[in-house]
Amino acid sequence: MNAYRTHNCGQIRKEDVGKKVKLAGWIQVIRDLGGLVFVDLRDQYGITQAVISRNK
Repeated sequence: MNAYRTHNCGQIRKEDVGKKVKLAGWIQVIRDLGGLVFVDLRDQYGITQAVISRNK
C-alpha cells in the first residue's frame, strides 16, 4: 500500500481484530447512539464501519 494506508475499506476481516491498521477515505455516515458512535468510512474499494465507545 503506502504510508497512510495498510488496507482498503472493505478489506478488513475477522482475522484483523486486534491488529493495527490504517485506512484512508471519506466519512459517509456518522450515527451517534449515546455511548457508541458508528462511523462508515468509504473509499473506492468499499466501506468499513468503525465503532467508537465514548465510555472510559
